[in-house]
Amino acid sequence: MNPAEEYRARLEQRIEQRDRQEGLHRTIGNFRLAVGIGGVVVAFFVFGRPTISPVWLIAPFAIFVVLAVWHSRVIERRDRAARAVRFYERGMARLENRWMGGGETGDRYREPDHVYADDLDVFGRGSLFELLCTARTQSGEATLARWLKAPAAAAEVLARHEAVKELRERLELREELASFADVVRTNVNDDALAVWGDKPAVTFPRGTRVAVAIVVAAVLITFSLWMAGVAKRTPFLIAILIESCLGLALRTRVNEITEAAEHPSRDLDILSNAIGCIEAQELETPLLRRIRTQLETGGEPASRQIHRLHIMMSRLEDAENQFFAPIAAAVMWQTQFAMALEAWRARSGRSIGRWLEAVGEFEALCSLASHSFEHPEDPFPALLDDNSPAAACFDGRGIGHPLLPEDAVVRNDVKIGGVLRLLIISGSNMSGKSTLLRSIGLNTVLAWAGATVRAASLELAPLQVGASVRIVDSLQDGKSRFYAEITRLRQIMDLAGSERTLLFLVDEMLSGTNSHDRLIGAEALVRRLVERGAIGLITTHDLALAHIADGLGHAAMNMHFSDTITDGRLNFDYRLRRGIVERSNALELMRSVGLEV
Repeated sequence: MNPAEEYRARLEQRIEQRDRQEGLHRTIGNFRLAVGIGGVVVAFFVFGRPTISPVWLIAPFAIFVVLAVWHSRVIERRDRAARAVRFYERGMARLENRWMGGGETGDRYREPDHVYADDLDVFGRGSLFELLCTARTQSGEATLARWLKAPAAAAEVLARHEAVKELRERLELREELASFADVVRTNVNDDALAVWGDKPAVTFPRGTRVAVAIVVAAVLITFSLWMAGVAKRTPFLIAILIESCLGLALRTRVNEITEAAEHPSRDLDILSNAIGCIEAQELETPLLRRIRTQLETGGEPASRQIHRLHIMMSRLEDAENQFFAPIAAAVMWQTQFAMALEAWRARSGRSIGRWLEAVGEFEALCSLASHSFEHPEDPFPALLDDNSPAAACFDGRGIGHPLLPEDAVVRNDVKIGGVLRLLIISGSNMSGKSTLLRSIGLNTVLAWAGATVRAASLELAPLQVGASVRIVDSLQDGKSRFYAEITRLRQIMDLAGSERTLLFLVDEMLSGTNSHDRLIGAEALVRRLVERGAIGLITTHDLALAHIADGLGHAAMNMHFSDTITDGRLNFDYRLRRGIVERSNALELMRSVGLEV
């Protein structure tokens, strides 16, 4: 199906549903008001001037109750339709390249010292995370961020591929999950939930449950005997006194349990719709089946366990009713339900973290599935499962930048690996060198996260990206740009020779120092990286660095981007070519802004 046409058609349907339910909402509201006023008028003639029978109050009361139930369902359908509208509006924004600044940027997952995230725009406004993320839970966002920050093993990535293929055509499932999870986003604290589930148990003295049952039974029996005239009230008063002492002794524990459970139970109640949505699916791929299994404890679905917790919390709230409060006190209502709550937490509490992880993983897969659905021309990469440096390769045909609109992307073929370990890219300013590095880096990140890639085809080995593309100085840390750059190069060097082959991407290598030191330092660094089995690219507009390839033989190759001047204007085609660039545009650029040079 065509993504834009499908989104547009469904968006129109959901808008129509939302508007229809909104109209019904207003109509029912007006009827409720009219029935309420009618009931007041009838009550006046029943109680104010007793001219009619109280039976006349039954009709307006019954109608009002029916309208109230109907009204609540209409509001629920309207709100779900409104959330579906937002889901498809966000999808259309991505397809029409209006997504920047409208989604979750993932800034909280940024790590200042991460070896490629900032350089490749993985997080932040207009980032890869913002483009991909359709997750609406904290755990879903955190899972996606984790996948983008660290490559997975080939077997895990292939399992994600199968799951994404199953989910990408299930648009209604993704809509339904997003509609439920949209409420979760602003109301549920995942971290607090997990902490509550794992916190140490609140223990009661041995035999407490039996003691409470005996005391409550004694109160009820002595009260019944007193009311029946069989016994005096003294036994009942003694039973009440014992019960009060027992309740007082347990009050601290009871309050600790009920107060601690208030917010987590509410959060789980909100989350249960999203969990139930996943549980209800017929899933085929092993990874998705495993996720659904994670939503069980002792063979029982998580949604059913959460429903039991919801019932217990509702019964606890009954004790606050002024009419029921005396009865609740007599049967130690709060104490008994507090013990039941703690028993629930002992049985299911430690599973909450697993439930959150399952929902998060499912949402992260849905994010990748949405991206695949919206870009049907983007293929899954072919992944090699050989970690040896000799097998290291990046073989991309038609590689493009995944954050650019598809119709604006200029694609290039990039192949490195085997004997060839280094590409030195020369070219003038703004010719496309940095964009090429980011295209290679981001597609590698996508590939090992389990997503489709912006390429005609891509085959690559297990690679660990190390990038130095956007390096700036820091007044707060007292670091110059050059010091920040060599610090990053030290990080990259440390990755060479590790379990995964390093793919290094260095833009304008050592540009912060003089040309003499730059040449010596750059040549030594790339030689050391190649010796350690790494593969990669460096860019430069200093043509002296292009001659590094001379000393590396077949292990290095020069390529370049070029430009032309037409009617005094610079033009770039962003096409990668073999060899060293033959001209520089620096003087033309200075003249183009009015500098006399």
